[in-house]
Amino acid sequence: MFVVLMATFGPLLVADPNAGDIANRLQPVGTPGHLLGTDGQGRDILARIVVGSRLSLLAGLVPVFVAGTIGSMLGVSAGLGRPWIHRLIMRTLDVFYAFPAVLLAIAIAAALGSGVSNSIIALAVILIPPIARVAETETRRIVDLDYMEAARASGAGPLAIASRQVLPNVAPPVVVYCTALIGLSIVYAAGLSFLGLGVAPPTAEWGLMVSDHTQYIYSQPILAAIPAVAILVVSVAFNVLGDGLRDILDVKGGDR
Repeated sequence: MFVVLMATFGPLLVADPNAGDIANRLQPVGTPGHLLGTDGQGRDILARIVVGSRLSLLAGLVPVFVAGTIGSMLGVSAGLGRPWIHRLIMRTLDVFYAFPAVLLAIAIAAALGSGVSNSIIALAVILIPPIARVAETETRRIVDLDYMEAARASGAGPLAIASRQVLPNVAPPVVVYCTALIGLSIVYAAGLSFLGLGVAPPTAEWGLMVSDHTQYIYSQPILAAIPAVAILVVSVAFNVLGDGLRDILDVKGGDR
């Protein structure tokens, strides 16, 4: 919640993150007026961390939302569809597992070009297969249960069964899984920016900040550590949030 509030209102309270002052470059943490110091161009690191949280959260939430929507539709369709539909969808998604997710994201982002939107597309593509598999597994678990048979016997069509019987049971595990993926998406997005495939300078973004600060790793290692710690803390927070949602939604509980 703190990070969400910081991303929402923080940029209204801090100075211009791109305003540099060469005379005050590489100031240490605790410098008056610059709580977290300044970077190699004299820009306030605290302001860049606060403003950069918007793009970092955007890169975590949007790809997961897009992948969660598409992946859930594919997984439910595969679980409820005829055997040939199931094989077509799942074998197609299996192709993506032939490549490491990070390398696939890098390849897609490099093919599309740098930019926030292209990074989001690349991340969404690599997140669709695992989400679809979670949805497909849960759908096949409940497809032969008694209430599903009762729904078919009552004359309910495929769309009615999918929307009223399947989705309410598939949603909790998918939501929990997607919440945990937000942290991973933030890390991947930071990696793309670190490699120059994400946002372009001088935009404030945590992964790009790590990349910019590595040149001072021997003289001012704290510069690279600050955005790296921000990425770590937020990714861990979303994993913990996923664990909490799993307990609240009782994902391992009985059938609904």
